[in-house]
Amino acid sequence: MKALIETIVTPLVDHPEDIQVNVNEEERKVVYHLTVHPDDVGKVIGKNGRIAKAIRTVVYAAGSDSKKRIYLDIM
Repeated sequence: MKALIETIVTPLVDHPEDIQVNVNEEERKVVYHLTVHPDDVGKVIGKNGRIAKAIRTVVYAAGSDSKKRIYLDIM
């Protein structure tokens, strides 16, 4: 899942070397924290959050077979 998030976000940003995905796994959920360069935050979120919503949709669909709930936080 971490590689999927990085693969989706890398073409969107100007500073791909600053992409970090941290995983916080709990009993019933897995939270992925995506951190990008401050100049790239707007590109990842998009107008009205459309790009962020699309990224979350793909990540949630890829993890739908998991028994744990998946969340993606963009920092």
